[in-house]
Amino acid sequence: MHAAVITAFDAPPVYGEHPEPVAQGEHEMVVDVLAAGLHHLARAKANGSHYSATGVFPLVPGVDGVVRDSSGRLRYVALDDTNLGTFAERTVIDARRSVVLPDDVDPVRIAGAMNPGMSSWVALRRRIAFREGQRVLILGATGNAGRMAIQIAKRFGAAEVFAVGRDATRLKALPDLGADQALTFDEVAAAADVDVVLDFVWGAPAAGAMLPMLTARADRSAPLTWVQIGSMAGASAPIPSVALRATRLKIVGSGIGSVPARDFIAELPELAKAVTEGAIDVQARAVPLARIAQAWSEKTSERLVFVP
Repeated sequence: MHAAVITAFDAPPVYGEHPEPVAQGEHEMVVDVLAAGLHHLARAKANGSHYSATGVFPLVPGVDGVVRDSSGRLRYVALDDTNLGTFAERTVIDARRSVVLPDDVDPVRIAGAMNPGMSSWVALRRRIAFREGQRVLILGATGNAGRMAIQIAKRFGAAEVFAVGRDATRLKALPDLGADQALTFDEVAAAADVDVVLDFVWGAPAAGAMLPMLTARADRSAPLTWVQIGSMAGASAPIPSVALRATRLKIVGSGIGSVPARDFIAELPELAKAVTEGAIDVQARAVPLARIAQAWSEKTSERLVFVP
């Protein structure tokens, strides 16, 4: 079969022949891959910047996808740590980490949406005690995960959603997705009295936004939960100590490890249903897997999805 193979953290993937996968465990099965998204997580695990990267090579990247099992059923699958990912014609999955999909779904749409959608979906459903009527601010709202977070927060009953980003053109489109206000990072104080922050950027931009928000809050004793989800702007953020002493700020992370795998899996069916029904806007573009070397570092607002 053909697959994309990475041989070092600093090496791009190479498309070529690869040994056929073999199922070994009780719940494992060999499946045909129909579509697999190029997510930030897939890149980060491949280049070693994600904390779950194993450093074992050769590596076939790809952390999830839409597959067809031997009985012909479509499944969305999230892979555990493995060196045989979904950027291949076939792979091995653990059936317990998958959900059966309707036959008429668009594999590219599902593969492009589930990973970025799951980040905010799981954060609000499983990582914190989010309540209907709370107000949410999203840092990094112009990216794929951030755009979907706007829609997901509204779906879960957020009273107001403030979308924060750096791209003015993309910000203008966010009210159509449900954002009550679209703000630049310099304007975050206007959303000071939110209850929850979903942070997809971290780094200096998050730290720079934090203090103006906290000092502008009408009631500094009101709880604010800051959920750190992504680190597009940097792995470390210089958080001022006063932010933790002068307000009721709680910073938590949401991701692999802080949320048990079983909780992620439990949320898959409802998220897949929402995506299938068109309740969440998805920007995904299919790319032949054979073109992975050219697409690997492409800058685009769409979620690239590889199809064998």
